[in-house]
Amino acid sequence: MEKTFGGKTIELVLGDITRQEVGAVVNAANPTLLGGGGVDGAIHRAGGPTILEECQRIRNVRGECPRGQAVFTLGGNLPARYVIHAVGPVWQGGEADEAKLLASCYRSALRIAVKLGVRTVAFPSISTGAYGYPVGEAASIALLAVSSFLASEPNAPDRVRFVLYDSLTFMTYAGALDSL
Repeated sequence: MEKTFGGKTIELVLGDITRQEVGAVVNAANPTLLGGGGVDGAIHRAGGPTILEECQRIRNVRGECPRGQAVFTLGGNLPARYVIHAVGPVWQGGEADEAKLLASCYRSALRIAVKLGVRTVAFPSISTGAYGYPVGEAASIALLAVSSFLASEPNAPDRVRFVLYDSLTFMTYAGALDSL
């Protein structure tokens, strides 16, 4: 499923983000940048030690990555050239600026993609796994943030692919994309 905004396309696919042949994959990272479970662990395992080494260098220079922000590394053994590590919020019931932080996370990753000059970016559903963000709310926030960025930023990537791991998440994102 796909939809166009400002001549740029948002695409939804069911699949494995570590196998995407795109300019950059976005990692649902934790603030330490040192890997973890879910998407974060899968990207670190598939990408090999180069990603962790670069993340450690970034931490040595600037410390942890705050929620709502992103940094990048090379893609290591991934088919993507870069990994953009975006740190989403932990769900706390919606009263701790989670929506603002989640939208910021997507925009921050896209700003990095523009600086890197990549034309295609693959995102997971950030914060909806271990961080507990409700998928329906997260999908609406993510798609609105990305579609607004694509429509307003002339140098935005041509294609943003949301790679969703299970059919329930895919259907939730499809409904949210359809309603934009």
